[in-house]
Amino acid sequence: MNNKEIERFQFITNGADPKVHIEQTEKVCEGGCKWVQLRMKNFDEEIFLDTALKVKGITDKFNSKLIINDNVNIAKEVGASGVHLGKYDMKVNQAREFMGNSFIIGGTANTFSEVAGISAEGVDYIGLGPYRHTTTKKKLSQVLGIISYSSILDQLKEAKVFTPIIGIGGITEDDIDCVLQAGLYGVAVSSVITHAENIVLKTKKIINKIQNHIR
Repeated sequence: MNNKEIERFQFITNGADPKVHIEQTEKVCEGGCKWVQLRMKNFDEEIFLDTALKVKGITDKFNSKLIINDNVNIAKEVGASGVHLGKYDMKVNQAREFMGNSFIIGGTANTFSEVAGISAEGVDYIGLGPYRHTTTKKKLSQVLGIISYSSILDQLKEAKVFTPIIGIGGITEDDIDCVLQAGLYGVAVSSVITHAENIVLKTKKIINKIQNHIR
């Protein structure tokens, strides 16, 4: 497994109970997911660490990457593949210095200038969003939609910015073809998976959809 390879399908855990994050990870990995971002907002550090260690055991079993949301200390301690930094988190160069060159560092952006800025700072991928309104995030930036996605991606092409761009925020199964056609590298999802009756099957279905598009 190439540790720096950016997967085109990314799953972000979500839930009020640590057990839910563990169960979601097990099921999406069973469905073929190779990238799990553990996102545990407002949890005690000890609970976050304990959950991250358990989730790491699962991702290792399935040869999947584990990305920790926000917390570089936990990412380093559990030996995760990387960390995803929000707009108000640690700066990219600080995270790189702390974690080293072999770790994946992702960033969040909402505009062309934000994408260009953190790309220049050396992130390995960028989550661009939200695509539409989502309830999984409290501090929501301006909703972009397909027109803004296309516009930003055109500007990035002109500016010769080649960092992989991942669509994020309220993306559904029906949106995948549309956002990938706009030029996105991949998608990150949460609710569309966590609200599914059968998480394993839904994961397989979305992965197949993405693979069919990029063939």
